[in-house]
Amino acid sequence: MKTNPVIRLHANDNILIARSDLALGLQLSDPALRVRAQVSAGHKIAACAIAGGTPVRKYDTVIGIAARDIAPGEHVHSHNLKLVDFYRDPAFCQDVRAVDYVPDAERATFMGFVRPDGRVGTRNFIGILSSVNCSSTVIRQIAAHFTPERLAAYPNIDGVVAFAQTSGCGMSSPSEHFDVLRRTLAGYARHPNLAGVLIVGLGCERNQVAGLVESQGLEPGAAMQTLVMQDTGGTRETIQAGIRAVESMLPDANRVVRQRVSASHLKIGLECGGSDGFSGISANPALGAAMDILVRHGGTAILSETPEIHGVEFMLTRRAVTPEVGQKLLDRLAWWERYTAGHNAQFNGVVGHGNQQGGLANIFEKSLGSAMKGGTTPLQAVYEYAEPIDKAGFVFMDSPGYDPVAVTGQIASGANLICFTTGRGSMFGSKPAPTIKLASNSPMYARLQDDMDINCGLVVDGVLTIEQMGQRIFEHILQAASGQPTKSELLGLGDNEFVPWHLGIVS
Repeated sequence: MKTNPVIRLHANDNILIARSDLALGLQLSDPALRVRAQVSAGHKIAACAIAGGTPVRKYDTVIGIAARDIAPGEHVHSHNLKLVDFYRDPAFCQDVRAVDYVPDAERATFMGFVRPDGRVGTRNFIGILSSVNCSSTVIRQIAAHFTPERLAAYPNIDGVVAFAQTSGCGMSSPSEHFDVLRRTLAGYARHPNLAGVLIVGLGCERNQVAGLVESQGLEPGAAMQTLVMQDTGGTRETIQAGIRAVESMLPDANRVVRQRVSASHLKIGLECGGSDGFSGISANPALGAAMDILVRHGGTAILSETPEIHGVEFMLTRRAVTPEVGQKLLDRLAWWERYTAGHNAQFNGVVGHGNQQGGLANIFEKSLGSAMKGGTTPLQAVYEYAEPIDKAGFVFMDSPGYDPVAVTGQIASGANLICFTTGRGSMFGSKPAPTIKLASNSPMYARLQDDMDINCGLVVDGVLTIEQMGQRIFEHILQAASGQPTKSELLGLGDNEFVPWHLGIVS
């Protein structure tokens, strides 16, 4: 199939995207211009003359100002594109459109684990949490005891996983950081993908186990047990006691079997990392199309990474169901502006090395693609990090753009599956909610097939439309939610990606 070597995303754009590497001097026919530099796939060239000081538009959205005059066919990137912040009308609720919901009886289904309170999991783990860094080694050793051979008698259990962390003491308490940590731990403790939970503390930490349990409304019992090392007899005794505690949970956890349930029980965390110039053309909008399908079937799509909507927040505030929801999103962005003031953080414009190499010049351009993961349905609510999500549909959860921290918050909020788009090839997995990875371009997918689940590069190649790819992603989600292992699960990823957000002073 012969395809145009460049992609025009919108009629009003003054840039084009290189579909593949462009050679210096290459003569294009549509539009008629000569390429004035060697340009890598995913990068931009000027579609016409762009005067210095005038806007550069992608998807008919301003991603910066020309730092100087740019000739037709010239490479457009961070060397000649200046990031200039400007007022964007939030136009609250202006683009809210009614959702054509699928009737309950006709909704898609998957095979899930139904918990006694009606929540539904996509996996069936036993989880072990540490209240503080000082008990992290202990919980890892407890989990390590439960090898596949020792779990062979419990075929309905996906594993025993330790969620070790590096905080819990040496921190201000009470504080926002302290609250975020406890909220995150509690979100995992009550997660529908965990059939049983053991929480292990040291005994002298600020984040006391008893205080954690009481403050978060956790209910101790056969499936939610606690240990304190200083009371139990130290490291060796706590490991043995922890093994006994988990062993006591295994029979009940194994009695839970998958049953057919509505797709309305799916809560999908949306993440992107190692993005490139194709992420906003293929993987992100295709995932957005899949989320539109999910929302129509009653499910929930969770967009996060607040720094990565900076500059395009109006795309979300215009879809807010109320002005209050839209304003809450702006309030979180204002918090980030204060939080990152004076630092070379992504929020302030500079994107990572891989993003730059992949064709993304600044945070506005990255945000433009990142926001597309959320699809087009109304923004129902905005949540703080790890806050329990209690509304269905498209929602936003505040988080950093750092992948493991964002995903940890989404899972703590209730996400029972993660969809992760990448253009460079992020090697990521998560537990207890599995991660599906979506490649933005075919060359990277071919190179990293062991890590990538879906090739969204077929959109760039002209093989599938965004809508067709969205349907394919949705069907893959149902299969993964029903137990089909994702690539990251097959590789054993997810044991080291539990990273609660550290904010504020560490003393």
